[in-house]
Amino acid sequence: MAYLFQPDYVKYACSCGSLKPISKIYFCRHCLKIRCGYCVCHEVDSHYCPSCLENLPSTEVRLKKNKCLNCFDCPCCFQTLSVRAGHAPIKQAPTAEDQKAPPKKVYYLFCSLCRWSSRDAGIPDQYVATGSWPEQENPNTNRINVLIDYHKILAAKEKEQRDRKKIHAFLQFEKFGLTSAMARKRAGRPPLPQSKFQQSDRPSPAVASEEVEELPEDIFTAPLDITKITTLEQRLHHPEVQAEKINELRPQHKQFLVKRSQRCRTCEHNVSKPEFSPQSIKFKIQLAAFYHVPEIRIVTCEPLRAGKTSELLLKFCNPTQHQTQITLLPLDTPTTPTTITAAGEKVEVKRETMQLGTESPNLLPSAVRQVVVTEDPKPITISVNAELTLPHSSLILPPRDDTAEYDDTGDTHNFQDDPKLVVWRKGNKAVVRLYVTPELGEENKEGDSVIVGFVMQYGYVNTIATLEHKAPQKLDLRAKLFLTIGDLLGST
Repeated sequence: MAYLFQPDYVKYACSCGSLKPISKIYFCRHCLKIRCGYCVCHEVDSHYCPSCLENLPSTEVRLKKNKCLNCFDCPCCFQTLSVRAGHAPIKQAPTAEDQKAPPKKVYYLFCSLCRWSSRDAGIPDQYVATGSWPEQENPNTNRINVLIDYHKILAAKEKEQRDRKKIHAFLQFEKFGLTSAMARKRAGRPPLPQSKFQQSDRPSPAVASEEVEELPEDIFTAPLDITKITTLEQRLHHPEVQAEKINELRPQHKQFLVKRSQRCRTCEHNVSKPEFSPQSIKFKIQLAAFYHVPEIRIVTCEPLRAGKTSELLLKFCNPTQHQTQITLLPLDTPTTPTTITAAGEKVEVKRETMQLGTESPNLLPSAVRQVVVTEDPKPITISVNAELTLPHSSLILPPRDDTAEYDDTGDTHNFQDDPKLVVWRKGNKAVVRLYVTPELGEENKEGDSVIVGFVMQYGYVNTIATLEHKAPQKLDLRAKLFLTIGDLLGST
């Protein structure tokens, strides 16, 4: 998890033009492109409660208003409430029989963080641990239900009109004067009550009132206790009531979370798909970029001054199970992937060739699938204000080996490295030396960030079998990177 320490210093350019760190991008093995969160479709796989891990289908989640019936959030600090057991309070002097009987247990809600409890809010205790806690009613429930029913009627009417148009278009019943009642009868649907579409069922519109409740007389003179007044966040957590005092707060049902999968917008293949069970943290498909694209970290950089050359050390890491060759190219180099033919020539890989034979048999027909939404790449607005001296030789990184992390022998795999380029090497990692020269000009001022950019060409082995390539295909992919290496110092 080394990439978490440098989230904003090394950014990769996505195919859409946005710049993201390697921890927030994906790599589509079918398109051979880097995809960010805007280039993928987000699909909900399952709903679950983060506290009790209850897994429910989407239909039941809608009926429960996306809230768990058994778990509650603290209205003060929004942490999960726990159920505590206690003894029932004795209201009168106990008799001899009451002393012999075992004390009754009662249960109440308690927050272990801020010490809030349901007894502070005046909620009665329950005699069952999973008892139904009383809920605070919404004062506008009747009005909301009337509006929901009316919009359901409108939705049914619109659906009836769409069905009638489809029947007229496909079955050519216009000349017979087919009515909506006949259309519903032919479709096997029950007749629609006429009273639903009457104008009298329309709810009365909301009318603004000029009468406003007057403020209390002692609002400016009464002492104010901030500890007894709710904050804005606490009020918005329960928008139906928006209590003004702490003792008026009520526990809220915990909302369900979702497990979602990401699908590439271009080829419609999954780049991330978790397990269905909420207890599992594994993924069925996890094409995160740090599993396929070499990772770059800034090791150190000498003080940066305009017009003077400084030494920059970068660390490269190969996350794949295949040996790769890394070449640094100028920033204006096109990022079209290339493949090596049998004759040893490099040929550009076209989009049709990349997706040929990669359609998954599990995908739904094209009429049911989501419409592909693609946009032209956006221009990169970040400006480079330093010149980076790129090496002429390439860097070879061996495949990833988890046991090499515990190997103290320092095996370098006997690579013939350029001593001016490679400073350190161990396992699938290597540190290279580059030189940076900030540009002279009025635009570069003291304290400004120094940004350099280059195109990284790396070898990738595509293990997906296609109609043309049954064996793993070796490709040369390119990624555009921008590095913020430090702040510009003064000339002295």
